[in-house]
Amino acid sequence: MGWKAAEKLIRHWKVLRGDNVMIIRGKDKGETGTIKRVIRSQNRVIVEGKNLVKKHIKGGEGHEGGIFTVEAPIHASNVQVVDPVTGKPCKVGTRYLEDGTKVRVSRGIGASGSIIPRPEILKIRTTPRPTVAGPKDTPMDLVWEKTYDAKTGKGMPDL
Repeated sequence: MGWKAAEKLIRHWKVLRGDNVMIIRGKDKGETGTIKRVIRSQNRVIVEGKNLVKKHIKGGEGHEGGIFTVEAPIHASNVQVVDPVTGKPCKVGTRYLEDGTKVRVSRGIGASGSIIPRPEILKIRTTPRPTVAGPKDTPMDLVWEKTYDAKTGKGMPDL
């Protein structure tokens, strides 16, 4: 990718995988669906069951060829998140609640200003966190060992 193409990449994404979106441009205009995949390197998203195209695949070892219907990517500017209250497409803004948590809110003309919940699919980890210490992990007795005392200056390197 050249530097001009990199300049046009979206830096702050408003749509996330699992969001309920409405397509606002193209052959599926006005239809709603769930985002299946986000391709950040191309500024595109794949909406489940929308923007279907025919793909000709040549047969080979282990798979059969033929004409298949697949979902093609849509540019991110051609989809908008659906407002959970009104059911209409809206812009997405961020607000901080009283307890300090950051939430997404609907904004724009005709938007309700309600909180857009984070998709549940993002809370599921694809690879679980390890529960047992591995060979390269530092043992806990060395982690909790006190190596510096602020009052006496013990443990300070001689410079």
